[in-house]
Amino acid sequence: MSRRLWVVVPAYDEAGTIGTTLTALAAQTDPDFALVVVDNNSTDGTGDVVRRFASGAPFPVDVVTEPRPGAGTAADTGCRHAIAAGATLLARTDADCRPAPDWVATAKALLDSGAEMVCGRSVPRRDERPNFAERRLFPAAVRAAGVYGRFRRSHRATGFRTPYVLCHGHNLALTADLYVRCGGIPRIALRDGADDLDLLNRARRHTDRIVRAEHLVVENSLRRLRAWGPRRTLLWYWDRRWQPTEPEGDHVR
Repeated sequence: MSRRLWVVVPAYDEAGTIGTTLTALAAQTDPDFALVVVDNNSTDGTGDVVRRFASGAPFPVDVVTEPRPGAGTAADTGCRHAIAAGATLLARTDADCRPAPDWVATAKALLDSGAEMVCGRSVPRRDERPNFAERRLFPAAVRAAGVYGRFRRSHRATGFRTPYVLCHGHNLALTADLYVRCGGIPRIALRDGADDLDLLNRARRHTDRIVRAEHLVVENSLRRLRAWGPRRTLLWYWDRRWQPTEPEGDHVR
């Protein structure tokens, strides 16, 4: 049976974490969707974990391989795979995240109500036992950066049809039609830029129906924050002003 909404999950060496993401997707209040996991040339059997899950999943699951590195590249491969399979709606999360139980239902409702792109809220994963700073202070700093983003000259250029909103690549949804019209997610490596921000700005040139939805919630892993610390993590998200010495260090495990 054809599913109109497809969830896209790029994954690189996530055999130890993707099970939690798959469990959260299997617990959705609305299971009427299909899932495509894009194995970004993993070396740890990530694809095998997903295939074992697929045998008993409550929705169709595809596993495709994208050899070129980059979460954006993998996500674009997944979105185009879904569109070719008949998707009219797309939702993206990451392989270390836990979408809320109503995530799919909320994304559908927002897109069905007229939005063409929806940017949801990111909160720390509760099962990683965040402390006060991780639960309150770091998210507040991210939100402050989102406010700053509204005033950046590059985000206010001529041609944008709607104001900038805070956007997380692990929690967004959009119509397949807008994805094709705007050119989709840029196929770039992690350290070459923020593919979610680039997608947002591409979309802003093609529609004024982009919304920020606080009730579309995904729990995001704290592993990058804990590995790099607050300062380096914030600088990474701020135009990659800090980067690990070696590209492999971009992928925190």
